[in-house]
Amino acid sequence: MKKLLSATAFLMALCFSPFALSLDEKVYVNVNGMVCDFCARALEKVFGRQESVESIKVDLDDRLVVIHLRKGEQLDDATITQLITDSGYAVREIKRGE
Repeated sequence: MKKLLSATAFLMALCFSPFALSLDEKVYVNVNGMVCDFCARALEKVFGRQESVESIKVDLDDRLVVIHLRKGEQLDDATITQLITDSGYAVREIKRGE
């Protein structure tokens, strides 16, 4: 019983720690074909329709799209690739991280 209480207390502490509260995921997507501000706005509009997406940032110089996901939400690589491909661009690489 004591081990169960200790384990429960540990899990609760982990869930409410500042580390757990900052686990919003970012997805980094290298994209070919983006050349202008209209390209960036088009992708912002497409990803803005996704419920799991908090916001995105498009860097035309680095050809990088950073997708900020809502806490606890996911967006799989196939969906990301499909959304970008349907918009007329090519995905080079997808990375995930903080």
